Amino acid sequence: MTTGFFWAEHCFWQSGGNYAGNTPVGGFVQPLAAGGLPENPEGKRRLKNLLDVSGLSDDLQMSTAVALPRQDLELVHDTAYLDRFEQMSREGGGEIGLRAPFGPDGYPIAALSAGLAAAAVDAVLVGQMRNSYALSRPPGHHCSAELPSGFCLLNNIAIAVVRARSEGRVGRVAILDWDVHHGNGTEAIFYAEPEVLTVSMHQERNFPLATGSSADRGEGAGEGANLNIPLPSGAGHTTWLEALDRIALPAIRRFEPDLIVVACGYDAGLIDPLGRMLCTAQTFREMARRTVALADDICGGRFVAVHEGGYSEVYVPFCGHAVLEEMSGSAIGAPDPFAATFHARQPGPRFEAFASGLIAEMAEAAGLP
Repeated sequence: MTTGFFWAEHCFWQSGGNYAGNTPVGGFVQPLAAGGLPENPEGKRRLKNLLDVSGLSDDLQMSTAVALPRQDLELVHDTAYLDRFEQMSREGGGEIGLRAPFGPDGYPIAALSAGLAAAAVDAVLVGQMRNSYALSRPPGHHCSAELPSGFCLLNNIAIAVVRARSEGRVGRVAILDWDVHHGNGTEAIFYAEPEVLTVSMHQERNFPLATGSSADRGEGAGEGANLNIPLPSGAGHTTWLEALDRIALPAIRRFEPDLIVVACGYDAGLIDPLGRMLCTAQTFREMARRTVALADDICGGRFVAVHEGGYSEVYVPFCGHAVLEEMSGSAIGAPDPFAATFHARQPGPRFEAFASGLIAEMAEAAGLP
């Protein structure tokens, strides 16, 4: 079995209309692409292009999908929200939530993005592929059942997971989110669900400001099935791997899922404009390697990565290529052109000791040795 790569050209055509984001426009400030949105197609398009140029595409099973029908979206999202989204889409788009603008055809493109995630999950669960990667756009992890935000219009991973579970194709699922921003939408959707473990590693108080506390552990039957790992600004390779090894992966092992899904954002990368972290392509390579190995060990290798954030157009492709090398076991590489420079810019031992203390406190609170 091979590693699947699900993508669709139409997802690159998602736009924010004329939205200018948080960047001032006018005077000496030149307007940015995609209406000023940091979430634009280039990082993801360039990842696909890099796979083709390096030859790694030949070692992947390149696939696509179709837009999910309304009934699948309603498994997660409120009917009133979907009605409003569809209507606004027909009328040319607009801003439907906090930092959630979209242009013409926003609804069908978002349904296609969710379709890529769902197809990637399905392919792994039926044994068609060893593992899979969905190049979904727009992203999804900030979108709750009724409230889109942070460029996210539908929760791609939640829809794929709930759909698979409702059809009896999977039982327990662990969702690991290593995007630099807290996966608040995914957390909210599964907050009372004991059969879905949600783990979010993120920069503390980046976006959203009011969510992502390590004290938030779920509620009701789902108490203990939510785990947040907020990391201090400036954390780099060593700290992210320590948090993964000491908290995230042991929690997933303890949960014993049938499937691991990663919300695979690259905005913890060192030069990302929306994060203040110091991760490198090697960081993402190691996180993928260790998580894939855990999947091999505890759930028959069933592992799916769904692309989330990442806003450095030049660096995201190298981070994604590294993840896909590990997923596929391919010997085809794309050397990180920033490796030497970024290694020199990692935090010093005093910072790492401070961060390690925070990780130890969170591990103890989560009941992990």
